[in-house]
Amino acid sequence: MSDLETRPPAADAGNGLKRNAIGTGGIAFLVISAAAPLTVMAGVAPVAIGVGGIGAPMGYAIAGAVLLVFAVSFMAMTKHVKAAGGFYTYITLAMGKTVGLASAILAIVSYNCLQIGVYGLFAVQTQAMLLALFGLDVPWPAVALVAIAAVWFLGYRGIDVGAKVLGVLLIAETAILAIMGFGILARGGAEGISFASFSPEHAFTPGVLAILAVCFAAFMGFESTVLYRREARNPDKSVPRATYIAVGFMSVFYAFIVWTVIQAYGDGNVVVAAGELADGMFFATINQYVGPWAEVVMYVLIVTSVYASQLAFHNAINRYVYMLAKDGVLPAFLGRTHPKYKSPHRAGQIQTILAAVVISICAIAGADPYKQLLIWVNTPGIFGIVALQGLVSVAAFIYLRRNPAAATHRLLIPLSVTSAVLLFGVVALIAINIELLTFADALTNTILLLVAPVVFLAGLLIARRLRTTRPDVFARIGSFETHDS
Repeated sequence: MSDLETRPPAADAGNGLKRNAIGTGGIAFLVISAAAPLTVMAGVAPVAIGVGGIGAPMGYAIAGAVLLVFAVSFMAMTKHVKAAGGFYTYITLAMGKTVGLASAILAIVSYNCLQIGVYGLFAVQTQAMLLALFGLDVPWPAVALVAIAAVWFLGYRGIDVGAKVLGVLLIAETAILAIMGFGILARGGAEGISFASFSPEHAFTPGVLAILAVCFAAFMGFESTVLYRREARNPDKSVPRATYIAVGFMSVFYAFIVWTVIQAYGDGNVVVAAGELADGMFFATINQYVGPWAEVVMYVLIVTSVYASQLAFHNAINRYVYMLAKDGVLPAFLGRTHPKYKSPHRAGQIQTILAAVVISICAIAGADPYKQLLIWVNTPGIFGIVALQGLVSVAAFIYLRRNPAAATHRLLIPLSVTSAVLLFGVVALIAINIELLTFADALTNTILLLVAPVVFLAGLLIARRLRTTRPDVFARIGSFETHDS
């Protein structure tokens, strides 16, 4: 055992996360659910089609390919780093404790932006479902607060319970999209089946490059597989498998579904249809090609899809907070787990309170749940997570160069460099095309883009202060603990 891999004190043995709770499938369900496939397709894909044209499916394929390259170098480290601190641990190991702690703080803020912002989407989608099916007009803050309580409840009950629920919901939302896609193909679409979306003249246009930010947002959360290492069965195998399954599935599935929707309207008409129908495009499509019953089912499942995403992000946030508390950076009570469910319930309670406070402030301020709460709060989270992925790629390069034995294939180091260049390129594209995400003015966009770098800088300053004032805590940064199988 290396000096970086120290076991937790025996006195704390009863306060750990639940061991051997989930396998490859459970981890994959957790991270794919965080991405909310039905939500990102029905809610955001019409924007991608409207801007990217019929080449939009390639935007998702390109994003998946870049993230697959990232996953290869990322997983090369996880085989040798027996730790469960996610980005925090990997960056700390290769780039030092100061940068590592700053990355952890940025990860917590970014995931909270993603999780809390999506309550706005949950409220909007649930409002639409209740109005369409039951004629009920429920205030959006009430819907959001009920959702916060429901997310807290399952997060409190433990990772294995959450994974089972997410598995059922993910299968259901995937199934309804697949039914729509195959229904379109079975009826030959609007003008026959065309593969023009994948031709070079449509697949690599400025419009497709412009929507890459939207496409990368559809994969948010897949990288959190490593956070479940301590709770996984056979983590050396299950974590990498779940990561590759998540990236591979989402890449192919997203591209397939967007391509089938293009067939539903025809290459020459789909951009106009996306503009006119907007977020109602998928509902109109499934009604036409499958039937009214399927539209009703989609209304219900898009609500459960957003809920599944909320629960998955809630679990990821809680584990980051738990790790920082175990390392002494955050208050010790946040590093306690439930005596029965072994969930990081204290961290979950704090995250739940934070979400409720933000929702309440937005409601009092009269904020729009979609534009201000979802889009504006989500954008710094997307920016922060993609930037962290780029940093992890740099960390993988540094680690593999320092530890040649870990570079089990000669392509791993070149792939880590390629991944870093591509991901920081995506960060630049997000900044350049931020108006496609926010539809906001220049000042608002500038503020949203500054959140991630300001948080990271604050994290650096906090780490430097800890190094001077609390060297014992600084020395523990990184969550380097051996996984007890």
